[in-house]
Amino acid sequence: MESALDYWSARALLDWQIEMGADEAMLDAPLDRYTLTDTRPAMTPAPGAAAAPGPVRIEEPDPVALAHATAEAAPDLEALAAAMEGFEPCDLRRGARSFVFAAGRAGARVMLLLDPPHREEDRAGTPVAGPAAVLLERMLAAIGLSAEAPDAERAVYMAPVLPWRIPGDRAPDPKDLAMMRPFLDRHVALADPDVVVIMGSVACAALIKGGGLHRLRGRWTELSGRPALPIFSPAHLIANPVAKREAWADLLALKTRLDGGMA
Repeated sequence: MESALDYWSARALLDWQIEMGADEAMLDAPLDRYTLTDTRPAMTPAPGAAAAPGPVRIEEPDPVALAHATAEAAPDLEALAAAMEGFEPCDLRRGARSFVFAAGRAGARVMLLLDPPHREEDRAGTPVAGPAAVLLERMLAAIGLSAEAPDAERAVYMAPVLPWRIPGDRAPDPKDLAMMRPFLDRHVALADPDVVVIMGSVACAALIKGGGLHRLRGRWTELSGRPALPIFSPAHLIANPVAKREAWADLLALKTRLDGGMA
């Protein structure tokens, strides 16, 4: 029976193996490496030990709810404009040149809600620009209104349904429209017009359910508790002059409502 190695003998043998180039301890029996896996065995917690905490999930705030709270906190139009311009969840603000809030006279009897800015409006920083602005002024003048009028009776106030140009002037994402809708509702409430005119196909689709502008134009509806009239935009009339007859009828209906009649 062999005697057990003492410490110094075992140490001498180990030093000799290292000098010979051995760099790994081997088992007494061969190891089948084909059966090995990288799976680490599950550790069973000791009795009474607290379970390890799982990964922490950070819930992203609902952008619509955040927009609603932010808009409702604005006491006036100036504060609302600042809140909209700095609203981080809307990515459109990063790609547009201008923040287009409104134009005309706040407190006017008539408020126009327009399609989102396109290239000319983005460059000018106004809700309507170029030939469309010229035609709009003529349309309003035909029924005694003007965006430049000093008195609320004849004045017009206007704002787009989105304050930033959409890249490529494409159709807006419904998520962006839903996100910014609380700001628009607050805008109408603070401007407090007697009548709202929904001007343009995008504005109509964003604000009224039940069909497109061609089906809904000229029919009085309600928005934020106020009478609202969908009509063609100046840009549409420039591209489709034949529609000017219908636009004139809609303008006369607006004048009748403002004069105290029912159109």
